[in-house]
Amino acid sequence: MAARGRFRYLDRMSASEDLPLGRSPELMSPVDTALLVIDVQQKLMPLVPGQRRIVWNIRRLIDGAEALGLSVLASEQYPQGLGPTVPELASRLKNVAAKQAFSCAGCTELMGRLGTEGRHKVLAVGIEAHVCVQQTVLDLLSADFRVYVAVDAVGARYDVDRDTALRRMDSAGATLTTTEAALFEWCGRSDRPEFKKISALVREQSPPES
Repeated sequence: MAARGRFRYLDRMSASEDLPLGRSPELMSPVDTALLVIDVQQKLMPLVPGQRRIVWNIRRLIDGAEALGLSVLASEQYPQGLGPTVPELASRLKNVAAKQAFSCAGCTELMGRLGTEGRHKVLAVGIEAHVCVQQTVLDLLSADFRVYVAVDAVGARYDVDRDTALRRMDSAGATLTTTEAALFEWCGRSDRPEFKKISALVREQSPPES
């Protein structure tokens, strides 16, 4: 624990032994966070290594977000050419925004929802990590959003592009996390009624890659 944080902790404990610590602003919660599903489209996903597990993880995040009341946003890059969102996710998504700019920051519909709903934290997932995901993340960071990236729910056609994009987003200030960590972070407690749903999502068997 850093010295400044340790002193704050000791000051609070001396004021009252029963005083609970506050939650870190680094943590996501259902009231301040949106899940952004970026361009998980039918003509792109077959080209991405590990695509079955990526789609599985995104589907679990969508289900968890719906159970806990997070906002779920989604985009499609030039769907006339790249096709719609894959069926496993499309049935769970509403009002998917079409775009031609690589960054979702150019989608006034999506950005408007973040503003009107007061969501200042965004968990980004989807493809491709080094193009639409990265450009969206960097634009959101520039607009003072706190941005998270689920590393097991993003992909690219080539590992070097995915890995380099994750390093760049990390160095720019995005927080790297995983699907399971995000689900538990959103839930926060084991005594809330939604925990049963979150626990079931976490216990799901990962699909094999073929």
